[in-house]
Amino acid sequence: MPKAKQSTNHLLMIEPADFFANPETMETNVYQVDDHEPVETTSARALEEFRGLHGKLVENGVKITTAKALPQCPDMVFPNWFFTLREGRVMLCPMLTKNRQEERTDDIIALLHKIYPELVDWTEYEEFGLALESTASIVSDRVNQKCYAALSARTDEGLARKWAEFIGYDIQFFKTQSHTGLPVYHTDCVMWIGTTLAGICSECIVDDDRQRIVSSLRETHDVVEFSNDQLRAFCGNALEVIGQGGEKMLVLSEKAMTAMNDQQLALCHQHFSRLIYSPLETLERYGGGSARCMLAELL
Repeated sequence: MPKAKQSTNHLLMIEPADFFANPETMETNVYQVDDHEPVETTSARALEEFRGLHGKLVENGVKITTAKALPQCPDMVFPNWFFTLREGRVMLCPMLTKNRQEERTDDIIALLHKIYPELVDWTEYEEFGLALESTASIVSDRVNQKCYAALSARTDEGLARKWAEFIGYDIQFFKTQSHTGLPVYHTDCVMWIGTTLAGICSECIVDDDRQRIVSSLRETHDVVEFSNDQLRAFCGNALEVIGQGGEKMLVLSEKAMTAMNDQQLALCHQHFSRLIYSPLETLERYGGGSARCMLAELL
């Protein structure tokens, strides 16, 4: 069996409609800000930011499939309600809040089902208040069949363990503490894994878990570590993608890129042919998510 690839050339992005700070998610996402700006103003800037990142990805040879968000689902621009898996499988994931559950529209599911013949539905766990929010909850090292999960209200340990058994990966759990004292809501805000380089906001991981997680990453990757301030600049929310000529590139926001120091940037440039970055201030401020959150991998 050929070795799995870490990343893909094909992404799904969902164009925002009405965009604002989602009141249903603010209890767990401490990075959202609601300053009551008119929705029309916020939505226009979010759409401009979305199109800016979309355009840069296309310019660099990344294939993008695009869908449109529903007005009542402000976080739909962050499509983390499904996993795509090798061998033609797509999994629908249980989401914590109601308006995130409503993001699973029939038309997008039908689109995915055309590409992935086998549909695996785990949404029944929502009835029990359990959540596993796809690649936001579990960050995978596909080459080495390992994965990582930061525990929070949106990442249930039992479901994450069940997922790892289902796909055949070893899983490492850890706890985090944000600047408010609450857990970081999603694992993909804390860390990303490329083919040869991984990035992790190690300072936010609790003392009992930090060395174990960083050491596990270093077994297979070079590692760039970020501070808590860099976590808040979304340095942990990046994604390796494949562009023209099979080049490996790292996608992140302009805020994240400018928050890195020279040594961190030099290490990234050693492992990626280029960094693709774009301003995402509105999406980051009101949505509490950044570049990686906007990109669903179609493996």
